[in-house]
Amino acid sequence: MAKKNPISCLASGLAAGLAVSAAAVCLYVYVVRPWHLRWGAEDDEIQRDLPGDDFIPNPKLNTTHAVTINAAPSQIWPWLVQLGQGRGGFYSYDCLENMAGLDIQSADQILPEHQDLKVGDGIPLSPDGFDFPVAILEPEQALVLYGDTRQDTLSEEVVMNPGDYMTATWGFYLQEQPDGCTRLVERWRADWNESPQNSFFYRVFLEPGAFLMERKMLLGIKERAEAAS
Repeated sequence: MAKKNPISCLASGLAAGLAVSAAAVCLYVYVVRPWHLRWGAEDDEIQRDLPGDDFIPNPKLNTTHAVTINAAPSQIWPWLVQLGQGRGGFYSYDCLENMAGLDIQSADQILPEHQDLKVGDGIPLSPDGFDFPVAILEPEQALVLYGDTRQDTLSEEVVMNPGDYMTATWGFYLQEQPDGCTRLVERWRADWNESPQNSFFYRVFLEPGAFLMERKMLLGIKERAEAAS
């Protein structure tokens, strides 16, 4: 039996590995990513201009997610108003968030002490003072958070490298339907200065990671609002 050339075997293995990696990348870029950027949303919801879009006219990241909730906007709004660490939580994967030291405890009931939200208030994302300011608050219609490191509208706890910036909006919109249900639309838009490090971090880590948490959040709000209605 002829001996296999180790160099040839190594080259074949490397080629196969590169092919599999290339296929995985293509699958994510052309199938998975387009799906998760618009999970649950209809075409008109994606194309619709929503309050807060003008804060970041040309975002590098623009996602729209949605879910139908069998409840009225008035029954869903209190769950949105109490969002935040040390408040009602985020109705997502508390265990994963707490592994990162965020100390999130998602509420299963309306918390009256956290219902008095106003424009300018900060929604805490972590216990270290990282807040996301409320920019738009239209009761039972729209809640939009907006921050920009260049304008000091994001917490001082956000540490950026010299010359870097990050700006983002996180919006929640309630749209009552003729059948009495409500569409909860969530939109996340972000912009940052281009660099290899930033592009890698935001595309590879932030983008898919945020989707996993946001999808669970929408389903968590749906479950709570429908159970209470």
